[in-house]
Amino acid sequence: MRIGIDARTILNPEKGEAAGIGHYTYQLIRHLLEIDKENDYFLFFDKTVQQKRLKKFEQENVRFRFFPFISYNRFLPSTYRNFLTTAFISRENLDIFHSPIPSLPQGYKAPTVITVHDLTIYKFPELYTNKEIMLLKLVIPKAIEMAGGIIAVSQSTKKDLGEIFGISTKKIEVIYHGIDSRFFRKCNTEEVDKVKKKYGITKDYLLFLGTLEPRKNILRIVEAYERLRDRLVELPQLSLKDPLKKESLKNYSVDYQLVLAGQPGTHFKSIQERIKKSKYKDDIILPGYIDADDLDQLFEGAKIFVFPTLYEGFGIPVIEAMANGIPVVTSNVSSLPEIAEGKAILVNPFNVAEISQAIFDLLTNNKLYNEISQKGREKAKEFNWKKTARETLNFYKEIAKM
Repeated sequence: MRIGIDARTILNPEKGEAAGIGHYTYQLIRHLLEIDKENDYFLFFDKTVQQKRLKKFEQENVRFRFFPFISYNRFLPSTYRNFLTTAFISRENLDIFHSPIPSLPQGYKAPTVITVHDLTIYKFPELYTNKEIMLLKLVIPKAIEMAGGIIAVSQSTKKDLGEIFGISTKKIEVIYHGIDSRFFRKCNTEEVDKVKKKYGITKDYLLFLGTLEPRKNILRIVEAYERLRDRLVELPQLSLKDPLKKESLKNYSVDYQLVLAGQPGTHFKSIQERIKKSKYKDDIILPGYIDADDLDQLFEGAKIFVFPTLYEGFGIPVIEAMANGIPVVTSNVSSLPEIAEGKAILVNPFNVAEISQAIFDLLTNNKLYNEISQKGREKAKEFNWKKTARETLNFYKEIAKM
């Protein structure tokens, strides 16, 4: 087969891109090329991509193709730009073309596959500008209608697709993300300490990782943290009266920092204002974007990963934390029970008391802490990029025959 993949979402192939669709595209291509030496792959990039970034993908059955009109793209009418894109891809006579986002060049006639990671724009339109909403709600439905096959990254996303667009779920294949094997590696104390110092972390800490926006439930995380800190102050006195409680608490501090790691998103200013009002503001750390090379050390240094988001198409940070053996507190909505039920503490993301209680239970119960840690690590092993690549390749073959 001649397989084409739109690789323009990859920003840094050398490091595998830290998160998001670029990470998915990079890992999928890398593992497809590892398991498949028979089919020919055509990887489409913008002409501005640096040649040195493509070395990871160089092998005998790979051809690089560069859209030549990117430098004056913004000056072209959308109809003409779309025509050029379609013509450029069509000349390769592909058996299948895969877009890792729900967008396809109009008029393209060969078999196509798209990946839908989530449908946030339909669940939380307030996170987008009016221009973005108009554009995405034009592009996404057309791509879903055109695509010969749709990859959904979870059963939850598949369900959303059926409900929102009324399409037959027969053309939707659920193929989970994988996880990079480096997250299973145990880091040494020096590596963890170096990363903590880099991001200004000076104590034991609870970790959140993701875009700092309302969908990620940041304000409730802050409030749950404040309740937790208030409650933990009482524990040393209680433990002196109860030998069993003293034993359970021996590994834990009462002075945790909260690390909210990730890039600022929509309404970030309201998050900053809320943190400024917190009596624990000095212990709430905003390190910003985390370098890909620092992720596993940051996870491993954390006591608990706190991720009670309001909606996720999949939830990659959850399985990354699990792989590191860090107990997870996450939501009981959307895709999260699908990947974490029984292997994490699931909470109602709208209930601050429940979020705070779940963290408290883990910090004050060694048996529960170790059980969730072990179960999570075993669960994470089920998510494998080679498996993702094999299932995707089989789906290509199925759609190409239609």
